[in-house]
Amino acid sequence: MEKELYIKQLRPYLYLMDEAHEATGYLVIGDEKALVIDTMNGYNDLFKAVRKITDKPVMVVNTHGHPDHILGNVYFDEAYMNPADNFMAENFMKDPEIMEFCTENGLSFPPFKPIKGGDIIDLGGKTLEAYDIPGHTPGGILLLLKEDRILFTGDSINHHLWMQIPDCASMSELVENLDKIMFLEKEADFILHGHARDFDDISLLRCMRQGAVEICEGKTENDPPYQWFGGVGKQHPFKLEEGKKYSQLDSVICYNP
Repeated sequence: MEKELYIKQLRPYLYLMDEAHEATGYLVIGDEKALVIDTMNGYNDLFKAVRKITDKPVMVVNTHGHPDHILGNVYFDEAYMNPADNFMAENFMKDPEIMEFCTENGLSFPPFKPIKGGDIIDLGGKTLEAYDIPGHTPGGILLLLKEDRILFTGDSINHHLWMQIPDCASMSELVENLDKIMFLEKEADFILHGHARDFDDISLLRCMRQGAVEICEGKTENDPPYQWFGGVGKQHPFKLEEGKKYSQLDSVICYNP
């Protein structure tokens, strides 16, 4: 079922693609190639949408294996993802409704090609480096657009982090893994995450980490319940820095007490 696809140009070479306000993907255009970061729920033929913007060769990278970031892969010939998320992603792709949709429309998922921390994507004048960030999923990755100091984070760093679902790391493991990539504060000025509608200041990374530390330290006595499709957990609000620009102000980490 097709739903509204909102496309917003953020820079001459950069487009935000918001699918029905349910998930966000990005198009980065270099001198030689273009890159789609996350393909969302597959409600729309994303390849056709991209072709209205650029005729350059297109590659796809999925930041992680959840369905609202990979199902649009069916419109492309290949996609890259950290292999640690392959098993999870393939289970979502085998959902009966998804398989029926693919059969009815003559579509299929391309096999995942591997990408991992340290890998470089050269689009020609635009270079992105991958960083591993296990936490929200085992195979989550970040992509740093070096020339323009923009960090694409999928769901691994955002204003509404889900850590209560199966396959998430423990909160202490999340903090440990965040500590390994905190140097990116000095390499990027902005974050674009998997449900954003605009830029966030890079300080969102440190603010979210502090929220995770507070959960580890048991500073959760005022945390309200969080109702989601899998049950009831807790949500821990974390503070943002004053004077910085964020796409939204309400920020929480959801977790199992």
